[in-house]
Amino acid sequence: MNKIMSNKTAQQDVATVGSQQKPVAPGAGNQPLVRINNLHKSYSPTVQVLKGLNLDMAAGERLVVIGPSGGGKSTLLRVMMGLEEVNSGSVNFAGQSYIRADESKGKTAINLDVRQQIGMVFQHYTLFPHLTILQNLTLAPRKVRGESKSSAEERGMALLSRFGLGAKANAYPNQLSGGQKQRVAIARALMLDPKLMLFDEVTSALDPELVAEVEQVILQLAEQGMPMMIVTHDMWFAKNIASRVVFCAGGVVVEEGTPDEIFNAPKHERTQEFLNRVFHI
Repeated sequence: MNKIMSNKTAQQDVATVGSQQKPVAPGAGNQPLVRINNLHKSYSPTVQVLKGLNLDMAAGERLVVIGPSGGGKSTLLRVMMGLEEVNSGSVNFAGQSYIRADESKGKTAINLDVRQQIGMVFQHYTLFPHLTILQNLTLAPRKVRGESKSSAEERGMALLSRFGLGAKANAYPNQLSGGQKQRVAIARALMLDPKLMLFDEVTSALDPELVAEVEQVILQLAEQGMPMMIVTHDMWFAKNIASRVVFCAGGVVVEEGTPDEIFNAPKHERTQEFLNRVFHI
């Protein structure tokens, strides 16, 4: 933990986040929060990305997905966010049907009510450059939920303050550092009170000195009990944030287990090859 704990600024930015009451995640009990069944996704007859992927995720879990490029990790998150059509298979969320391939019609059925319970943060921020930081946060609650401007701005300012960005409310994205932009992107996703957060390589576009402040925010959310699914190439971060690690390659789950099991005693040869390559670069 020395890497993050040495970053005093990042700690101060999010010191108050963990003081909020822990959210009660749906899907408690024996029922998984997420159940992915036999998911297939291809972009062409020769480009098959997901090849029958099966995965369950428990409520409150911090599931980190690792694996080689092209193994289907980011595509999985985009499917989970309802941004990609699937060829076959299904996704259930908190016992509800969420995504289902209707092969007879060649379409994907998406439960939009469920999708609103899921938030996603992308690698490249995706902030609106023509809006201020506060306007970026309040746009979705006002448009999607019909929330009043004053209510949305009050909640937005509270989040920005917790993330050490209160002074940046009226700034524009091009006036922020990469780490600040990514913290804004996380705050924006939280404005819709998600029951599951998806993080897709959120630190890979950052300079090394900015990585810790973003990782600290995510760690604080984990301490609150926020369920999250994270795709990352940062093995140090994966070890420290995950309650379970999933290794994907070739469009399927090859191996899964605790961080200790995956990083210190991987059973599958393909997992061993990947980790040996990553740690010896």
